[in-house]
Amino acid sequence: MLAAMWVLEIIDAFLFGGRLDLVFGLRAWNFDNAWTLVTAPFMHAGLAHLMSNSVPFLVLGALVAFGGVGRFVWTTLIVMAVSGIGVWLLTGPGALTVGASGLVFGYFGYTVLRGIVERRTVDIVIMICVLIFYGTLIWGVLPQQEGVSWQAHLFGFLGGLFAAYVLPKRERSRAVDRGYGGYPGAGGRGGYGSYGGYGGHPR
Repeated sequence: MLAAMWVLEIIDAFLFGGRLDLVFGLRAWNFDNAWTLVTAPFMHAGLAHLMSNSVPFLVLGALVAFGGVGRFVWTTLIVMAVSGIGVWLLTGPGALTVGASGLVFGYFGYTVLRGIVERRTVDIVIMICVLIFYGTLIWGVLPQQEGVSWQAHLFGFLGGLFAAYVLPKRERSRAVDRGYGGYPGAGGRGGYGSYGGYGGHPR
């Protein structure tokens, strides 16, 4: 996904002068371009914008993908939908929004809440690391700088929380009982090892 973002941005910057953003970006309150919910995260307002999103997208996205490709795909689709709808509703009519920051905030929200939901050691460790290195992202959900879509940040974050909550938990590995009934010392003799053979009780 990140490679696709870079290829598209390079093509847009050097061949189209940024005009692809007008086609694939999300235009608020425009009923004719609902499909741009999916394409807008791949477009950016210049290479500097893309560079600022690349590292957190790669790191947080990889942490989400650590739980499986299917989980990553579903989380991405949920975040795209929630973030895109929030931007579409709360941005001024006709405003154009592009960039993967909604996904970045979605992956951030997912990794934080998933540690609480799963309660697995690896997910808790991931949650702690994410909070240490990316915890300051949370301030991005508030209106701060003109031209930066806090709507994408806020609803991306909420989409990540929603995905972490609704997606099923991963199955925990279970210890295999190799005997019959789990008697100590059953070994490979079908659970009879603890009896010392037939009639072999100590006297």
